Amino acid sequence: MSTKGESPEFVQTSLAGAMAMGLMPGKFQRNAQCGCLNLLETYADGCKASCSYCGLARNRNSEAQATFIRVKWPTYPLGEIVSRVQTRPHPFRRVCVSMVTHRRALDDACAIISGVRENTGLPVSGLLSPTVMAGLRDLERIRRAGADRIGIAIDAVTPELFEKHRAGGVKGPHRWEVYMQSLEDAVCVFGPYMVGVHLIAGLGETERQMVDFIDWTNKMNVATHLFSFFPESGSLLDAHSQPVLKHYRHIQLARYLINENIVSADAMRFSSSGEVMDFGVDIEPYLAMGTPFMTSGCPGNDGLLACNRPFGNERASEPMRNYPFPPSREDIAVIRSQMMR
Repeated sequence: MSTKGESPEFVQTSLAGAMAMGLMPGKFQRNAQCGCLNLLETYADGCKASCSYCGLARNRNSEAQATFIRVKWPTYPLGEIVSRVQTRPHPFRRVCVSMVTHRRALDDACAIISGVRENTGLPVSGLLSPTVMAGLRDLERIRRAGADRIGIAIDAVTPELFEKHRAGGVKGPHRWEVYMQSLEDAVCVFGPYMVGVHLIAGLGETERQMVDFIDWTNKMNVATHLFSFFPESGSLLDAHSQPVLKHYRHIQLARYLINENIVSADAMRFSSSGEVMDFGVDIEPYLAMGTPFMTSGCPGNDGLLACNRPFGNERASEPMRNYPFPPSREDIAVIRSQMMR
């Protein structure tokens, strides 16, 4: 049974989502639009995981301002959010319902997904926590509730980094084997490329390790949704640096080439330190188009990117890492220079 202010009757939404609904003041730089309404479960006793980079972790510094993926997530009644989507102009083409690691998370996620899908008509994704789910059976529950796509946030791309940042290294409940099995099960339930894996660049991996993992998941018919690490205030990694832009641009381009089935990791050449030296294809056309450097996320019903997470990987005053719109000619010139540094 939920208590006042908890899911499923209440949810948190990203600052971008709140602004797009007129619930918070503000405007987006360069007239960016928030194409996906992100909803996050909320509980008085919080998330039970302790991931080193996360602002929701149970071991975070409680004196620091609570954030998640860099921004505040204000809490609202789900009914108020649904009403605003029903009655006001909005830019949303998809909704994403995110689970936290909590004993009630699955039941509440199903209730929220069902309520949103039935009352807004928007397609709904579920960002799932395999740790509190029971494989195929619970994935089927998410699908029956109304989600047409799901995401699984593996984040760290090697068993060692996963152990360090999400499991035993931080006394966390997550297990690499559980997450790997969840990817395979999810494709069985939702179908090819209806499953996305969230990965964070900058947790200690090499470019080759990241590219190899993207290639492996692509062969499983799983798409990659790529994030750049950003230090969350109060987390164990709040003093950890972001990946250098050259590193991140290399991974973005490799992800695009692999997920679009243009080239595989086997065709790429790497240095002894794991840096991409040759992408196995003429990259000039892909640099010129700019698309590889846009946010990677779930599409809307039109097949075009909906989950564009504007300014979710950097402050608006910093170089843009995931472009929430097609990069301009000037942006592409900047990207070219960043690729070479």
